[in-house]
Amino acid sequence: MSIALSYAECTARERLTHILDTGSFHEWLPPSERRMSPHLAALGVPSAFDDGVAIGRGQIGGRLVFVAAQEGAFMGGGVGEVHGAKLTGLLRRAARERPDAVVILAESGGVRLHEANAGLIGVSEVMRALLDARAAGVPVVFLIGGANGCFGGMGIVARCADTVIMSDTGRLAMSGPEVIEASHGVEEFDARDRALVWRTTGGKHRWLTGDCDVLVEDDVEAFRAAAIDALTRQRPLTLAALQAEHDLLSARWRDTPQVTASEDEAMALWRQLGVADPAGVPDAEVADLIRSGARLAPHSA
Repeated sequence: MSIALSYAECTARERLTHILDTGSFHEWLPPSERRMSPHLAALGVPSAFDDGVAIGRGQIGGRLVFVAAQEGAFMGGGVGEVHGAKLTGLLRRAARERPDAVVILAESGGVRLHEANAGLIGVSEVMRALLDARAAGVPVVFLIGGANGCFGGMGIVARCADTVIMSDTGRLAMSGPEVIEASHGVEEFDARDRALVWRTTGGKHRWLTGDCDVLVEDDVEAFRAAAIDALTRQRPLTLAALQAEHDLLSARWRDTPQVTASEDEAMALWRQLGVADPAGVPDAEVADLIRSGARLAPHSA
């Protein structure tokens, strides 16, 4: 019996090793090329030879994929000019060469504050390149399970993908807890309340609300199996599909439940979705939660 290997505890390159077929990864612009951010050097901030992201091609289950893995240990996986350009180049090449899929192992707090303007432009270019790849018929799959989650601009990019796969320990949102607290105060969101953070941004919540398509355990083999299954899954990139997404968001806003004294907003929503024991969701096994069938229609439906 094999022992589960935590996806969250792996580095970006360790994840690539385990998700891709053995020996199939060929890196583009590896650390030896020393493509580093000029902005960090100008500010006297330590740089990384790969600027915090590994990109290249490989195989998953025998299928050709273009792949990227963000390194959360370097500046929280933040996107700067070079980091964003590597992701954009990968997706543009995918639109031209049409591999079976693009797989992005995301772990990012969003744009780097050190190079905010360049990072913001980089994220917008990544988003456009992702949509162009999808329009060319290339499915894009996001894997989210790193310790830093997927926030900010990368959170938006993730929701542009065909398929989002998350672990129960993963997190996905636009604004991170600390950003919300800094902007609106601790009364609005207490970033130190880790249980609250996971109830509102974690994998289980995102699966229940339809913001992620596949929920898995924190196990690299579970992520690999889910990725293989998602390689041929495509979501229509049409005006009708976009309108359906807007309708779903409007319904979610309209039907937001009233919060009782014993529940917060997440638990109240879970109760409305048909979860028999909302308070038990954080400790529930992933398989049990999936079997319950309680969730909103996923964005790819």
